[in-house]
Amino acid sequence: MIKKYKKKPVIIEAVQWTGENLSEIDNFVSGSINIKGTSLIIHTLEGDMEASINDYIIKGVNGEFYPCKPDIFIKTYTRM
Repeated sequence: MIKKYKKKPVIIEAVQWTGENLSEIDNFVSGSINIKGTSLIIHTLEGDMEASINDYIIKGVNGEFYPCKPDIFIKTYTRM
């Protein structure tokens, strides 16, 4: 039987990659990134993921980091 579920309200921390705030993001993720042109390579629990300019870098509930596209971020999160 298919059931419906509601996502729990969770407060997260995030930084948007602008292409000009590398030191801010590097401090945020404690150095677990690499640069690839204008993209960032984020070391996640699922392996390396690429973040493009304007993507958000999110700190998850277990302290892990991962990129999120801006359109998904805006649909999912509200600034406090």
